[in-house]
Amino acid sequence: MYLEAIEAARLYQLLSDKLGNDTTEAMFKYIDNKIERSVQASIKSLATKDDLNAVKYRLSEDINESKTETIKWMFIFWAGQIVTTLTILLLFIKK
Repeated sequence: MYLEAIEAARLYQLLSDKLGNDTTEAMFKYIDNKIERSVQASIKSLATKDDLNAVKYRLSEDINESKTETIKWMFIFWAGQIVTTLTILLLFIKK
């Protein structure tokens, strides 16, 4: 970080000599504002730990609900299969 400050001061001095103090100051302010807006935009799009925990909790609920639904439909399917098999057996036995 110290080297960055030295490099920025050197760049400022070089530009001031060529462009003048006002133009160099305006350019540095413009660059600083542009970088700050870019960082703020990036921060807004990042997920926080709370966001990730909420998604994790929501996914857990969805998975549990899906498991419950699957077990329910498996039971209905197997019950139907047993009834069908018994009916076919009874029909063959009666003949």
